[in-house]
Amino acid sequence: MQYLIGEFSRLTGLSIHTLRYYENERLITPKRNSGNRRCYSDEDIIWIEFIKRLKNTGMPIKQIQHYAKLRAMGESTMNERRKILINHRETLKNQIEQLQEHMKKLNDKIEFYDKQIENPLNKPKNKN
Repeated sequence: MQYLIGEFSRLTGLSIHTLRYYENERLITPKRNSGNRRCYSDEDIIWIEFIKRLKNTGMPIKQIQHYAKLRAMGESTMNERRKILINHRETLKNQIEQLQEHMKKLNDKIEFYDKQIENPLNKPKNKN
């Protein structure tokens, strides 16, 4: 199916301005119809969803641009694209571990306060 930019914007949840920016940054390359209007496909929707996922997981725009460039070059770049995703996955894994440690420390502090509130006669070990 083919979509003009307004409909594509609604389908992807991205503003027309953002879609034009993505095109300008060479993240997407919509086809043009006979009237020279941008035409997007279902495949473009899938690609936009992947770009959004990369962005939402913290991949820098320059790296997404590099990935998009490799994607446009075709199957011969699959190994390099795979390596980019493996490296990004490792970065995410490290971030998740850090967040889990932060969560543990917050839970410990909340538990401390819960105990103090339940039994105010306990002398606090610290004032944090």
